Amino acid sequence: MTDPAYVTDNPDRSRFELDVSGQIVFANYRRQGETVIITHVEAPVALRGTGASGRLMEGIARMLQARNEKVVPLCSYAAAWLKRKPEYAGLLT
Repeated sequence: MTDPAYVTDNPDRSRFELDVSGQIVFANYRRQGETVIITHVEAPVALRGTGASGRLMEGIARMLQARNEKVVPLCSYAAAWLKRKPEYAGLLT
């Protein structure tokens, strides 16, 4: 299992990434000041249903907490994931 701590921010591509056995799960975003707007989360077909997107979101949430940033989840997956995680409610604007 891939640790969510391995999520990286790739600002050149405006996305967070998690490498799972050479396949990249990612979340596209745009920034607005101290707020990160997540527009799309995607996992390769082979990783769908494995929890990889959830591990990506966990890593993103931890990273944003550490940076004292907020999040606006426009992506339905990101919004649903955050809704199920009350420990990250403070991230929402």
